Amino acid sequence: MSTEVKVPELPESVADATIVSWRKQAGEKVKRDESLVDLETDKVVLEVPSPVDGIISEIYQAEGDVVLSGQLLANISESSAVDVDAPEDDSVEKIITPSAKKMIEENNLNADEITGSGKSGRLLKEDVQAFMNQPSVQQVKESGVNKTTTNETVPPVKTPLKSPGNTSGDLSDKTQGERIEKRVPMTRLRARIAERLLDAQQNAAILTTFNEVNMQPVMDLRNKYKDLFMKKYDVKLGFMSFFVKASIEALKRFPAVNASIDGGDIVYHGFFDIGVAVASPRGLVVPVLRNADQMSLAEIETGIADLVDKAKNNRLEIEDMTGGTFSLTNGGVFGSMLSTPIINPPQSGILGMHKIQQRAMVENGEIVAQPIMYLALSYDHRIIDGAEAVQFLVTIKDVLEDPARIIVGV
Repeated sequence: MSTEVKVPELPESVADATIVSWRKQAGEKVKRDESLVDLETDKVVLEVPSPVDGIISEIYQAEGDVVLSGQLLANISESSAVDVDAPEDDSVEKIITPSAKKMIEENNLNADEITGSGKSGRLLKEDVQAFMNQPSVQQVKESGVNKTTTNETVPPVKTPLKSPGNTSGDLSDKTQGERIEKRVPMTRLRARIAERLLDAQQNAAILTTFNEVNMQPVMDLRNKYKDLFMKKYDVKLGFMSFFVKASIEALKRFPAVNASIDGGDIVYHGFFDIGVAVASPRGLVVPVLRNADQMSLAEIETGIADLVDKAKNNRLEIEDMTGGTFSLTNGGVFGSMLSTPIINPPQSGILGMHKIQQRAMVENGEIVAQPIMYLALSYDHRIIDGAEAVQFLVTIKDVLEDPARIIVGV
């Protein structure tokens, strides 16, 4: 019995998806709920699990192909016909990965002449490339004698000259005078990021205002309670929860910063869904903490930790990425001293946090060193006036320099 594996139903906001990588190949055993293939959309990477135990009998789409909801991806021979725990039959026809098959067809090669290095002799893309780079194949291809190859010339492999004692094989080992370039296509996420950032700059009147905040009160409070906090809630008490709370207090006082433009209307949101910018292996993503105003400091820290873990392991879902009424981005974790963040459309404001640095401050007529952070608020000047933006940032500063306000609500 055979079971079809299809592209899952994609949200309305996602037109299609690109196959990033197959985790399993034709001929491999697979168990139910085991991940088969990763699909990349404009927002997240979706894992498609196996619906049954069995062996993959055929794969219909190659890595890099664009697919739609419901499109057939693979067939699986169920375990009723095949024991998934039994060793695979060595007499099975040679297994070729989709990317290797594509390269073989493009170069008119004979798969029987190529030795596979993958599991159970599976023929990989790297095996085809290595075969094409063999000197004997190169010479035959150049002479045009080999009928299994095209007349196209495949560039010979360059053997870089290595300096004595240097065997790392990295780009520093290149031939003297050689100028190396590498061209790779943008991922869908990177292309979407580029599109949205360009759209924000072209279609919004972005302005940035700055202030500074003395972080000593927050640091003292954090140092006093961090051990008890960790013991009780099993999560670290960081700075982000304080900034989220301070931002929400400011958003309540200045609702235009929590609003967005829709055509000729201004939409004022009566809820506070806070986006938190996170660096992931695929690029910058901004997952959302929903109803953050109803969360405690511990719930905020736990929610952010979960989103960061999802982002780093490509487990963010569409729901994690949609919506958001205001965003925070912390360039300080990478050492940024000051920046002008770009708003995340259709939001109208974003708070930029930066590195905490000891600076000379005048207090009561004396110069003292204090841990200072520069804050940046980028906002859409079409609906937020300069006075509102400045007072919004001052509110955040006041709350952070007197964090008891978070508890008292003043």
